[in-house]
Amino acid sequence: MLLFPHMEFVEALQTRFGNKFKEQEILAKHVNFRIGGPARYFVEAVSSQDIVDAVALAKQFAEPWFILGGGSNTLVADAGFAGLVIKAANRQMKIDGPRVIAEAGVISAAVARASAQAGLRGFEWAISLPGTIGGAVRGNAGCFGGEMKDNVESVRVLHDGVVKTLLPAEIQFAYRDSVFKHSGNDDVVLDVTLLLKPGDAAEAISALEKNLAGRKASQPLGSSSAGCMFKNFEYTSDTDITELAGQHPVPPEMLARHRLAAGWIIDQLGLKGTRIGDAMVSETHGNFLVNKGAATADQIVQLISLIKMKVRDEAGIELHEEVQHLGF
Repeated sequence: MLLFPHMEFVEALQTRFGNKFKEQEILAKHVNFRIGGPARYFVEAVSSQDIVDAVALAKQFAEPWFILGGGSNTLVADAGFAGLVIKAANRQMKIDGPRVIAEAGVISAAVARASAQAGLRGFEWAISLPGTIGGAVRGNAGCFGGEMKDNVESVRVLHDGVVKTLLPAEIQFAYRDSVFKHSGNDDVVLDVTLLLKPGDAAEAISALEKNLAGRKASQPLGSSSAGCMFKNFEYTSDTDITELAGQHPVPPEMLARHRLAAGWIIDQLGLKGTRIGDAMVSETHGNFLVNKGAATADQIVQLISLIKMKVRDEAGIELHEEVQHLGF
């Protein structure tokens, strides 16, 4: 039995990671919300092997741990996280014919641009994703009509200390969902292989730039935000939207997909601009909560609760968050 497990763990991390290891690292610096307290331990993993080794040490010393990607989809508690945060900064990428192999820490938008420049089609939609490719796989991220499930050929993961490859059927992609959201820390994405279609580079870049312009026009890009806060509302029967549709005409394209945009719902209920402290519903896009400068995680949580309650009470709809919570 270890007499001083904290000291033993720190020594092990220092020995393995050197200056890539820190204590009491403020997590607000690493998430797009710019909110959150310190991680008791923090490792910047610049290779997939770094991730494997950091996870192994956390398990060896029975310390809680969390994989942090680009920080675009994470709300950190004001008190921080009393465990090890492993920042996925493994950013190697290569293009082999129609395939793009990217480590989990590569920014999705960088993968989209590199593949377009190489004349590969099908991933132009991802230019608007602010987070990492590993996080995009975890949440089956999507926009502009595309989703990760459309492009993923395989994913290499760390599972119970063993590295293995999963195919799409095993990943169980669904709307903003995958097996990784339900496996706790059992599966850690190390790298992703995308299968794209050869095409014309100029056309690919043109499509990419069009998507980027659309994002800039519709989202509050200059604000500190975690991106879309809520999943869009999927329904199977028209009775599920009776209350809302009775008050607000639903756009035909949403009716056709049986999916209501969360931002549209929030807008219809007049919640844009709603504010608690420095936490505010964006006036540009209803599904974005923004930090106006000094927002706290507690204020964001209060605002989330207010929105969900109002949508439930006035529209009969239950919204569910897309954003991960850390340290709560």
